[in-house]
Amino acid sequence: MRKTLAMLLAGGKGTRLNILARLRAKPAVPFGGIYRIIDFTLSNVMHSGLTRVGILTQYKPLSLMEHIGNGQAWDLVGRTREAKILPPSTGEKDSDWYKGTADAIAQNMDYIKGHKPERVLILSGDHIYKMDYSLMVKYHKDKGADLTIAMMEVPIKDAHQFGIAITDSNDRIVDWEEKPKEPKSNLASMGIYVFNSEALYKYLGPERCGNDFGKEIIAKMINEAKVYAYRFKGYWRDVGTLQSYWDANMDLLDPNSGIELEKWCVRTNMDVGRIGDRAPARILKGAKVVDSIISPGCVIEGEVTNCIISPGVIVKKGALLHGSVIMHDVVIGENATIDNTIIDKDVVIGNNCLIGHGSSTVPNERFPSHLSTGLTIIGKGSVIPEGTKIGRNVIMYPMVKANKVPKEVPAGATIESELGLF
Repeated sequence: MRKTLAMLLAGGKGTRLNILARLRAKPAVPFGGIYRIIDFTLSNVMHSGLTRVGILTQYKPLSLMEHIGNGQAWDLVGRTREAKILPPSTGEKDSDWYKGTADAIAQNMDYIKGHKPERVLILSGDHIYKMDYSLMVKYHKDKGADLTIAMMEVPIKDAHQFGIAITDSNDRIVDWEEKPKEPKSNLASMGIYVFNSEALYKYLGPERCGNDFGKEIIAKMINEAKVYAYRFKGYWRDVGTLQSYWDANMDLLDPNSGIELEKWCVRTNMDVGRIGDRAPARILKGAKVVDSIISPGCVIEGEVTNCIISPGVIVKKGALLHGSVIMHDVVIGENATIDNTIIDKDVVIGNNCLIGHGSSTVPNERFPSHLSTGLTIIGKGSVIPEGTKIGRNVIMYPMVKANKVPKEVPAGATIESELGLF
């Protein structure tokens, strides 16, 4: 693996994660209590024996850069090891950003060529999974491939969301469909690629046929080069939507889901957010915790069922939490009820609040394609005053002040803040 260079794409806007990805890069969104989404890919890099990874950032990169640091958390520090942040070199206008996944790699070609790799492994930082990349690289070499794409079978009803491959009996890809309306196959791309360096330089050179791997580069290579599918079997989830993010968190509580954090040996940076310095969680007299993850620094006096509770959360006496993801340092007041809700960091919930109640059939009025399944989303740093009732499919922006929150928020509403995020 020393002759394989990893390039990790971590610069996307994460539009479908809505307010969770408006103050941070999508790979930096907290997950599973103490982790960030990008921790899974970086841990895979470490366990696969890769020693160098270039991390392409762009949108809201500061929290991600702080989290990665020098790469020490993933054993990527040393004379022959590195986690190199490749920061954005363009402006903030859409027209200045990377125009696609292939364009992002092409703009960092000098970094790649400087390492003189035989192969380049291209990864994404927004998936939850465990994978040994060394097995994929070996498969790539054994096939004599120019490009190998990690793929897995998905339900045919979901295939329209992915790049879809049609293969021959030897798993060579003979046809490709990018997010087809009527897919011919259910073999879906995971967004993980192994390129021979010469093929990468050729197809991402000055005269490349497009800016995106899935939409343009792969289709051209299929007709001219050896492109193979590497079939992956195991847990993998793209957490690019609010529902899939919530689902993946809930999978942590299901022993049959296939996700096993301890067995996977997922690493994170324990210095950011003082996670490593926080006191053990305290479950006080009268509290009840059922099928939940409780992180360090939490104080639980109420009842918590099927929840992911991040570091520093305070759940006061009489509060009832169910099916929710609560991020760092949230305070939940006495006798508050929280159901099927995602609450970002530093939120204060007043006493006797009711969040996530009533009908789930009314989609969010402003973002119906983002939120229509009955979740409620509370943005970072918002304050919800005592006695407030908030329906389902509600989005509350970050930093909403208490005097801006109506006493009752109907299902599907959007509560804006002064930040003007959208």
